[in-house]
Amino acid sequence: MTALLALLLFAWMIAGAWIAISQDDLLQSVVGLSLVSLGAVGQFFLFQAPDVALTEAAIGVAASSFVLLMGVRQFGRYEDKELK
Repeated sequence: MTALLALLLFAWMIAGAWIAISQDDLLQSVVGLSLVSLGAVGQFFLFQAPDVALTEAAIGVAASSFVLLMGVRQFGRYEDKELK
């Protein structure tokens, strides 16, 4: 059961990473990165490291997402295709 849950969390993290790199909408990319961090929190809890999981939840999910969302708010939501 633990192995199945670990594989499910790994799939969750891979899906979040795919969302983060494939979107032109920067808000959706931030959501993808938050999903990766949430998957890491689940992995840490699953492998009996609750102190690391709580730190990841506080810094990785909450603080990083807040900082990235403020950047998206400041610079705009969509990537500029003309610069490529």
